[in-house]
Amino acid sequence: MKILDIDKEVLLKPLQAVSGIVERRHTLPILSNVLLDADGTEVNLLATDLEIQISTSASLEKVASKYAVTVSARKLQDILRALPEKTSVVLDAQESRLQVKAGKSRFNLQTLPAQDFPRLAEGGAPAAKVEIPQKSLRELLMLVQYGMAQQDIRYYLNGLLLVVEEQQLTVVATDGHRLAYAATKISGAADRTEVIIPRKAVIELVKLLAEVDDAVEIELMANQVRFHFAGIELVSKVVDGKFPDYNRVIPTNYKKHFTVNRLVLQQALQRAAILSNEKFRGVRWVITADTLKIVCTNAEQEEAEEELEISYNGDPLDIGFNITYLLDVLGNLTVDEIDCAVGDANSSMLLSVPGNKEFKYVVMPMRI
Repeated sequence: MKILDIDKEVLLKPLQAVSGIVERRHTLPILSNVLLDADGTEVNLLATDLEIQISTSASLEKVASKYAVTVSARKLQDILRALPEKTSVVLDAQESRLQVKAGKSRFNLQTLPAQDFPRLAEGGAPAAKVEIPQKSLRELLMLVQYGMAQQDIRYYLNGLLLVVEEQQLTVVATDGHRLAYAATKISGAADRTEVIIPRKAVIELVKLLAEVDDAVEIELMANQVRFHFAGIELVSKVVDGKFPDYNRVIPTNYKKHFTVNRLVLQQALQRAAILSNEKFRGVRWVITADTLKIVCTNAEQEEAEEELEISYNGDPLDIGFNITYLLDVLGNLTVDEIDCAVGDANSSMLLSVPGNKEFKYVVMPMRI
């Protein structure tokens, strides 16, 4: 039975949008599949890993048969990618097989019944609903997502805190060693609502969001968060846990601070990192009058030293950091200058953008 006769690009684009969350190997074989649901003038695609669900659709020029089937997302995607451009593809269902025909090429893929495909349960009425331009949300997530923990036993750190309050959207990520905070104004007032979005959902969102002004509709529910944009709907379960109080972590009373060119500092740290200890990744900042000295050593007693001119007249300070944490934030900012505020050798450092109160990055010191 012929299900679809479609241009390969028309099918490939939505398939790529949904298949990012599909695991190659799964205990449930059907979770490696994508659900294709043809219905007259459009085909709907849906993928899930039981925590996140992404759905989208493609409009059809040729009317399709009403038919639903699940097939390996990766294999179908790889086949479509490998076909020549501007190729017409026919999908033909035959018992437990799906035949993909393009020109003189034939591919027979195994299928599983559409009725067995799991879907996330509806999350109920949203506690908060806001809109934000795609590029603004993407920029916000990029500013903090590198700060999320990976496989931390404190499961609530393996994600990103999203807070809607009055006319502000705030995102926060921390792994216990550093914390990234970013906020932006949004239209429409709302009571304070917060959710912790899993790491995988955040990474997928960053991939899918485009640099455009089109709106993203965000709905926060008790146990789910839903993002709707560009014909794509991403629904994710939220992490059940209490996120640390980020306001207590961000220093507010530091008197010593200096401004430095972001690119100059980033390049100096990248050079010094070549000789840093591969295991501990430590870097010393020796701050004296108008000078920042960056020092890295390794187990072979090799040493790298970089010296930058800064405007600083506070007490001398010798403090250590994980160099990766510093390079992460510098690589995700696009500003010219950054402000570094410090306490003592045992206190965290606050990095911010001059004239911008909506971004803060706190990094804890380390003994070197």
